[in-house]
Amino acid sequence: MSTIANVSLGNVGKIDRVNEMASATESPTLSGLLVIDKPAHRTSHDVVQWVRRRLGVRRVGHTGTLDPLATGVLVLCVGQATRLAEYLSASRKAYLTEVVFGIETDTLDITGKVLRERDAGHLTAEALKPILKRFCGLIQQVPPMVSAKRHQGRRLYDLAREGQVVERAPQTVQIERLELLDFRAGDHPVAKLGVVCSSGTYIRSLAEDLGAALEVGGTMQSLRRVWVGADEQHAFTLEQAVTLDVLETKIVEGKLQEVLLPPIVAMAGRPHVVLSELQVQRIRHGQAVPLSALEPMQLASPNEFVALLDADGNFIGVGRIEESRLQPVKVLHL
Repeated sequence: MSTIANVSLGNVGKIDRVNEMASATESPTLSGLLVIDKPAHRTSHDVVQWVRRRLGVRRVGHTGTLDPLATGVLVLCVGQATRLAEYLSASRKAYLTEVVFGIETDTLDITGKVLRERDAGHLTAEALKPILKRFCGLIQQVPPMVSAKRHQGRRLYDLAREGQVVERAPQTVQIERLELLDFRAGDHPVAKLGVVCSSGTYIRSLAEDLGAALEVGGTMQSLRRVWVGADEQHAFTLEQAVTLDVLETKIVEGKLQEVLLPPIVAMAGRPHVVLSELQVQRIRHGQAVPLSALEPMQLASPNEFVALLDADGNFIGVGRIEESRLQPVKVLHL
């Protein structure tokens, strides 16, 4: 009898590994997810290229860009897991950031050219706290010129490199939590903030807006992504992340399987269906399975994507609930 349950990222360590992941030198079909603690001063693309070379796997991609200045959680899909990137929820992100007040730059972070500098020594933590409350909830943000947003087909950061500044339409984002964690007084005081926000939020723009609200100017001094996911329960976290140095060691020692998460983790938080042998054969041939043969189905909703497993718990692909049937969407060969 087929069954359905729910995948939880928080229980990744308890999920039986879908396939025994071999080291990069042993398997040309390596597939899974890597949670990288991205170093500063390297682009997300740099990290992808490094992993491609070291694993000998061409199909590697990231699921959400981090600025070169930023560090922290960067999720990579490897091999066939790249086909699952669209199911990875990145609707919420959590950051630790430092904002320095009294300084404004052209990139809205500390690496940019200083446009204006003021003495903000009068600013206190108590004066900052009520301003932070004003930025919680739904707010309007203007994307920075150094963002990857497009204007007339071109990336804004490309235009910025040419010295151009174009008008950008504000967008609505949500700041779910904005907390003051530390405050260092001085002519250019620095506030350490904890931020939980919706995808598409620009922390450097938040720093600029805070500085403007305080009438002293502000710029982002540092940024570290703490987790990313649908929510904190179903998130990829720093606790899971490995540095490139640790990843290099695992590769050299043939222990990549210790840090390469199985592809099914991409379906965290979604229901999964265990199929009979006959049903697996139907799915592999692109044929739907009647919902009447699957029970219980109360955890799945119409048009919801679900993870498909065989009777041994092996992940075979992704399906979708369509009216009275389970329709295969993507079949994997792991």
